[in-house]
Amino acid sequence: MADVPIEDKQMLVKDASPDELVIETEKDARINLTAVYRLLAYYGLDDTIFTHASARVPGENAFLLNPFGYLFDEITPDSLVKIEYDKHINPDGTTKANAAGYVIHAAVLQGLPDVECVIHTHTTAGVAVSSLEDGILPINQFAIEFHDRIGIHEYEGIAFNTDEGPRLQRDLEGKVGLILRNHGLLTVGASIPAAFYLTYYLEQACRVQMAALASGRQIRWPAPEVIEAAPGQFTSSREPRKAGVRMWPAMLRKLDSIDPNWRKG
Repeated sequence: MADVPIEDKQMLVKDASPDELVIETEKDARINLTAVYRLLAYYGLDDTIFTHASARVPGENAFLLNPFGYLFDEITPDSLVKIEYDKHINPDGTTKANAAGYVIHAAVLQGLPDVECVIHTHTTAGVAVSSLEDGILPINQFAIEFHDRIGIHEYEGIAFNTDEGPRLQRDLEGKVGLILRNHGLLTVGASIPAAFYLTYYLEQACRVQMAALASGRQIRWPAPEVIEAAPGQFTSSREPRKAGVRMWPAMLRKLDSIDPNWRKG
């Protein structure tokens, strides 16, 4: 693995404390959101140039989003587009960002002040679960973390209409994510690592569920009292800002080993 300069390590992870990642500047947000995009690509959670992840710009009425037309493993800190919440991105090719991305992420970040990062995916397992009436089934440990914590948002077509924003906010209230019916998944995090953590493990829950259903064998359900109690054992439930923080430095080391220059340009 290529060596990472000490100052870059400090800026990336602030890892003197393992309990919280502090995003203090726009540069911090850009680098850590770039990491999200690169990790989504590495773990196969991307969809060519489609889907999107966003993060707030500290101290500004704006957020960062990917430029439309880039593969996720092409995203760099400087390529991320800064967008003001009231600046409508039109689907006419005159702007750098995805129009549906603007509608979804502006609505969530503007309407839910405790959310710092939003991730939307179109994975095979996620879209498959979104197409099932049952949604996420609490039949494995991955899924139990999300029991009663995932909302449902009915399909309204491609999200070009800003009128959909209030309904997204409503369906997310008190939740860490959404099943976007017939469409995919969306997760929201109190920090950037939290959003990636939730996305990764919600995807795992969907993959295991679809594999179990495809087996055709009888499903073994955990005891109802365990399903109700176990979600409270997870950091994502007890301390939302700390979810994923302990694994985040390892994720960044993985990116360093793949491409030592990922945080540049």
